[in-house]
Amino acid sequence: MLQIARIRADKETVIQGLKKRNINAKDLIDSVLSLDEKRRQTQANFDNSKAEMNRYSKEIGQLFKSGEASKANILKEKTTQLKEQLKVLEQSLTETTNELQELLYQIPNVPNVIVPEGSNEEDNEEVFSSGDIPDLDSEALPHWELAKKYDIIDFELGNKITGAGFPVYKGQGARLQRALISYFLDKNVAAGYTEYQLPHLVNEASGFGTGQLPDKEGQMYHVTADNLYLIPTAEVPGTNIFRNVVLNESDLPIGITGYTPCFRREAGSYGAHVRGLNRLHQFDKVEILRVEHPERSYTALDEMVDHVKSILEELKLPYRILRLCSGDLGFTSALTYDFEVYSTAQKRWLEISSVSNFETFQSNRLKLRFKDADGQNKLAHTLNGSSLALPRVLAGILENYQSSEGIEVPEVLRAYTGFDFIK
Repeated sequence: MLQIARIRADKETVIQGLKKRNINAKDLIDSVLSLDEKRRQTQANFDNSKAEMNRYSKEIGQLFKSGEASKANILKEKTTQLKEQLKVLEQSLTETTNELQELLYQIPNVPNVIVPEGSNEEDNEEVFSSGDIPDLDSEALPHWELAKKYDIIDFELGNKITGAGFPVYKGQGARLQRALISYFLDKNVAAGYTEYQLPHLVNEASGFGTGQLPDKEGQMYHVTADNLYLIPTAEVPGTNIFRNVVLNESDLPIGITGYTPCFRREAGSYGAHVRGLNRLHQFDKVEILRVEHPERSYTALDEMVDHVKSILEELKLPYRILRLCSGDLGFTSALTYDFEVYSTAQKRWLEISSVSNFETFQSNRLKLRFKDADGQNKLAHTLNGSSLALPRVLAGILENYQSSEGIEVPEVLRAYTGFDFIK
């Protein structure tokens, strides 16, 4: 959520930044500032009336002590009127604050200046690529066919048990999945991230804290009886560790990592682009999160990008990095880099990671602050990234490492799987 002080101080820059997202926000920003002015004036009137009533109360006590009951009773009538006035002001303040909050929830983050302008994913900017695309023979299969051939992932069984988008991993497929999770976690811990085991359900406050609510409630599974939500990513419980927390400046930076299953109610569609592991309602992901000082959060973003690059280099998968354009940028993000692995059998790129800097957008919602050297509370910056999402990484491994002999396991994973080939 954008800070109201930022909007007041830099209205035109905010409007122009949102225009980059193809949003004409002038009327919305004007409404926000109008409500903010009303809220501040109402708060001032409330504070003045309360101070006046407190002053009268002291005078009433003194007048009764000095035997001036008639003057005291006159003031008592005034305090009665002030009490009624305070009730009206308090109700107006609550309503105005809530209305202002609802408007602020509608405003996405302002893109960083280096975010390229564009309307959709076709306008994203490729900033890096690495790895050679394997030259597969004409018999090469997409991963859903390989999964069936080697009996390692059963999509039909998952459909029977739950529904489409809930695959069952079997035998060597399950072990390869577990190997990837362990490898990702070990890499993240070695890079300085502290491992957490996080809840798979969160409350409404956590959803609002990281920006999934009210923007993405239609994409989240909702346990209505308890008003809890299945997590769409470990970002939500992980970042909410720091909700309503005031850190010391010396505590920064903070980095955490965690493995969780993730649940997303994405709208169903058909075709090869969503077949197999390409789009799931339940999938596994290892996440990295950082809480940073505002002065070094973009250095931290570069470090996170380099870290994910190092993992893909070790897996020896062909990949590229995209800087998302303004029209493809997530609601909460100021700058996002997407990683895509090349699926040789499908002949297309598959997104496997997003690494984002949210600046103060999440921390303002979370009330995540740190105390600087002068003792002032300031909002921290939050960042997160997939390190990595498993389904499409697994799809890339199955397709790019296939041969007539079977599917070779990337060398870096063999200590985790205990086997070199899926045959």
